[in-house]
Amino acid sequence: MRKVRGKNTTPEIKVRSALHRAGYRFRLHRKDLPGSPDIVLPSRKAVVFVHGCFWHRHPGCRAASSPSTRADFWNAKFTRNVARDRENIQNLESLGWRVHVVWECETNGRGPNFWERLLAFLGR
Repeated sequence: MRKVRGKNTTPEIKVRSALHRAGYRFRLHRKDLPGSPDIVLPSRKAVVFVHGCFWHRHPGCRAASSPSTRADFWNAKFTRNVARDRENIQNLESLGWRVHVVWECETNGRGPNFWERLLAFLGR
């Protein structure tokens, strides 16, 4: 658990790199916003969360499997994570921010590519 990072993960760096190459400028991990979004594009009033499929329970993803040991602990933890994500998104939207989620599997080729959905979200 000690090696699990909350910031600057490989999927997050892939998304940031793609955005930067496309000419977008952004801020990282703004603590003054609910949920401290991974990427904040203030000029577009948009935030991007890069979620790990395991920790944030990506529906239908094979990486969102549950450990077989201590099942009660893990189920409670995953339930709290999903509820917190939902609450953060609602709070951001009530503040007027547009919210987009990129899943880890989308950045490593196991799922659909994140780039087209992200461009559509940003309005390009």
